[in-house]
Amino acid sequence: MQILNLLDQGPLDYMSTDAIQRSLRAKTAALAAPDTLIVWEAQDTYTAGRRTQEEDIPDKSIPVIPMDRGGSVTYHGPGQLIIYPIIKVRTPKDVVAFVRAIERAVIACLDDVWGLLSLQIEGRSGVWICHEGEIDRKICAIGVKFAEDTTMHGLALNVTTDLSKFGRIIPCGLADASVTSLEALGIQTSLTKAANALLPYLEKELRQFQRPERIAA
Repeated sequence: MQILNLLDQGPLDYMSTDAIQRSLRAKTAALAAPDTLIVWEAQDTYTAGRRTQEEDIPDKSIPVIPMDRGGSVTYHGPGQLIIYPIIKVRTPKDVVAFVRAIERAVIACLDDVWGLLSLQIEGRSGVWICHEGEIDRKICAIGVKFAEDTTMHGLALNVTTDLSKFGRIIPCGLADASVTSLEALGIQTSLTKAANALLPYLEKELRQFQRPERIAA
């Protein structure tokens, strides 16, 4: 699987990177490009998935970009590791299974690399930190779309993200939940180190969705 690493360019304009994603998805769908993981960091942006409700955006002064992915409102910005898997999947396609695979990859990486226990929660996408007596906190948001049997969008892992930016919206439409980051949990690392740690886990989990003839590409 090819890696398109844009982290060395610093925080990027969301829509400019989205254009790169869409161009690559079209080429991948046409079998004119290899399966790819786009790795990048965004400038401050709020995006709204298909499940967004009016009450999910209490501060109407904040611009929100509608996006064709699952999930509700989320924040992207500096200190957050964003990875978009662009994969021409084998059929039959299964969006839920694909999301669950991303979750497993993140959970395994957090545990193996940093000794951090995280969970999947039934009915809620993403990866969560859950402690008895405390509100559940999302550390990794996930939203995926399939088009022409090819995936787009993906995950956003909070590494050194400014968590106050989430306080202006209801993250992912969940009023009874909060967010956290590796830094907030006492783990000091960079986006590059976090990407280098996570990518092998993602490649391993997502291999099951690749077409056999493209796995070595």
